[in-house]
Amino acid sequence: MGQSSPSSKVLLVSQPQTPGLSSIPGTTREINVVDEKLAIGADTYKSLRLEGSVATVSRVKQEMETYGWVHLACHASQNTHTPPKSGFFLHDGRLELLELMKLKIPQCQLAYLSACQTSTGDEKLSEEAVHLAAGMLAIGYQGVVATMWSIKDRHAPEVAGSFYEYLVEKGKNEGSLESANAAYALHHAMQCLRKKIGDTEDALLTWIPYVHFGL
Repeated sequence: MGQSSPSSKVLLVSQPQTPGLSSIPGTTREINVVDEKLAIGADTYKSLRLEGSVATVSRVKQEMETYGWVHLACHASQNTHTPPKSGFFLHDGRLELLELMKLKIPQCQLAYLSACQTSTGDEKLSEEAVHLAAGMLAIGYQGVVATMWSIKDRHAPEVAGSFYEYLVEKGKNEGSLESANAAYALHHAMQCLRKKIGDTEDALLTWIPYVHFGL
């Protein structure tokens, strides 16, 4: 295939067993599903998978500088008092927005934040964006998929799978993954989930948290 452009490269990061935090085995299933969807277009785009002990703070930062897309399936924390201190929990520590802002990421496309409450704001700062999703936009990503509150581990793989399935199918016609299609892809994923679980009050709390920011 030759040298891949950063805009066609997807970095997949998962932490099913983060030291000191609760287990989230669904992150492994999620990355498996996403990997399968991306493999359909392997001749057009490339993916790299970092999981468990391999997904260290330094390694993820290093790879993010050469990948235009990043999918983070892990625990996260939001610091409303000092937003740049918000971050994602990796194997050996927390990758904070402050550190991410120092990176030089070429052709930033999309960040998929499959972690709880990555777009939750602060009710005392209702007119200000102080969440992780906004931080990723500030870094330069054209689009961000995030969540407003806790998501169910068992449904996250399904949502991610439907999301990338849509993007890959569109990419076949357009020759590459396009972050401009992300909002449509998330809508497609939500429709698939709703068809499966219905529109009961409990079901609403499952799919409503997912949001898209940016282009």
